[in-house]
Amino acid sequence: MGDVVVIQFATLDGVVSDPDGRAGTDHGGWAFRYGPGPISDDKFRLGERMEQGVQLYGRRTWEHFARLWPDRDGDWARLMNAVPKRVATRTGVDVTAWSNSAAITGDAVAWAGEERTRRDVVVVGSLSLVHALGRADLVDEYRLITFPTVAGAGERLFASGTPGDFRFTLVEPVGPTVLTVLRRAR
Repeated sequence: MGDVVVIQFATLDGVVSDPDGRAGTDHGGWAFRYGPGPISDDKFRLGERMEQGVQLYGRRTWEHFARLWPDRDGDWARLMNAVPKRVATRTGVDVTAWSNSAAITGDAVAWAGEERTRRDVVVVGSLSLVHALGRADLVDEYRLITFPTVAGAGERLFASGTPGDFRFTLVEPVGPTVLTVLRRAR
């Protein structure tokens, strides 16, 4: 059996929206103020979960990544391009844009619940999908790279009205940021 693992960049006040500034919000771009180090390579310490699991994306995040990753080089880029990727979409995507991608037909939350019986499901970004998985009590672990910034506005990782208890399993400095791994206390 696998886990549903959510990975996110976050600010001290819990904002996860617009880390790169491409959405044009007043609070956007906070992740890139610290250079490429905190966002490069396997800062989330996923290791085998990436090699043996599957990545799950919402359509907009997948489309953005599909423009960025196929032309990148290096060990991490090769892994990102090689792993199986699934896309939660109602409108469809051109899965040929990024290797090993496929659209999920039907309910993505139900798909994730079923898929985790076989392998890890790593959810990358995709906040509306993360919120839906959280409401369904399917997220087993959150891996957060927290930046020493208070955005003051923006969408937050933990949706209001969705309670949860967690335990810290790892807190580790990663350059100017901190990696925090939270497991659901079940």
